[in-house]
Amino acid sequence: MVKYTLNMTKKFFIKTFGCAQNESDSERIASMLQARGMEETKNISRAHHVVINTCMIREMAENRVYGTVYNLTKKKLASGMPEKIIVTGCMVGMAARDKTGKFMHLVRKRMPNVDEFLPIEEVGFDNSPLRQDSKNAWVPISNGCNNFCTFCVVPFTRGREISRPYQDILDECRKLASEGYTQITLLGMNVNSYGADLVVGEDNVQVMRDIDKKYFQGRKAVSASKGYELPDGRIVKPVMVKHLNRLRIPTLFPYLLEDICKITGIEKIDFISSNPWDFSGELIDVIARNKKITRNIHLPVQSGSNTVLKRMNRWYDKDKYLGLIKRMKKKISDVRFSTDIIVGFCGETEKEFLETVDLAKKVGFYKAYLAMYSDRPMTAAHKVFEDDIPHEIKKKRWQILEELINKPNLSKRYRN
Repeated sequence: MVKYTLNMTKKFFIKTFGCAQNESDSERIASMLQARGMEETKNISRAHHVVINTCMIREMAENRVYGTVYNLTKKKLASGMPEKIIVTGCMVGMAARDKTGKFMHLVRKRMPNVDEFLPIEEVGFDNSPLRQDSKNAWVPISNGCNNFCTFCVVPFTRGREISRPYQDILDECRKLASEGYTQITLLGMNVNSYGADLVVGEDNVQVMRDIDKKYFQGRKAVSASKGYELPDGRIVKPVMVKHLNRLRIPTLFPYLLEDICKITGIEKIDFISSNPWDFSGELIDVIARNKKITRNIHLPVQSGSNTVLKRMNRWYDKDKYLGLIKRMKKKISDVRFSTDIIVGFCGETEKEFLETVDLAKKVGFYKAYLAMYSDRPMTAAHKVFEDDIPHEIKKKRWQILEELINKPNLSKRYRN
């Protein structure tokens, strides 16, 4: 057993599962704990407090959390360390939003020795994040999602989309530049719908899935009837994204992106993730005329089959996606694309899968984040569809796309 003196500074360790947004959240959690007088350690065995920042996007990620907490619990019961196990992130977010209390009951039953379940909304932006990189910084611009893709649990783990105040984002980016950061990555579940709630008021976007503590504070909605006033006093017309022959949402993202480009010292700007049906012509133009903005665009497609996309509640079809790719290639020099694809979604036939293969060939993605469909609680797919594709078929389809996109030199079978 490791012995510690009573006056020794408490140490913390953070284990992060999931996406870049979770990584960014962990940097803020670290800052919060540091402000309380604790020190970060890279050695989990020496940590007094261990924070597990969880992911729910796949069942495998959820099971890894349970396994990690189980091993920590055995160590705690045997040696007294860590003194405190804290679980936060998406699992806690879902538990907080499940009005039935069933998911929280399940979580507590499977992790009975967790000392605290910390909603990420309680971790504020008062302190600068304890960043892990000295040149590239994560900058959150929104949290949550208003799109109900049938497979996706994010609206239930993070709630509705909440935009961070425009001025706060610019202030953070300017501060980063003054500290020597040259690259920033803007984060959101759907960055190109940023500002919709600021323009029309959060209660006019969605009111479901809220918990009492807001993720971003100090936000102010301004009527867009005569334009939207940016922090510098400019009156701008919010970009209205047109989809399916109707105006869907107002967004401020093109203006925000262009204003960040004006910051001296920032040399490269990236953003993740963006939604194909909210990618406006104005946004394409902003990227085209600003060389600071990445030419590696992440544009999740999920499937190349129109029938699967409809079951997924994705608001585009194969031709519209390819049309967007074509417009971007025409206007943005040296642009290339990465994507997300789910194989084995409910009812996916061999023909539907091969339509995804065909789309991948036509786009020429340089990278794809591939996932075998995983049934998630509370989602529409969980309630309405059957997870009826055998694992071995999912794995085979995953491998085909892995070889086609991520390891193209290993196989030419599906390129000809």
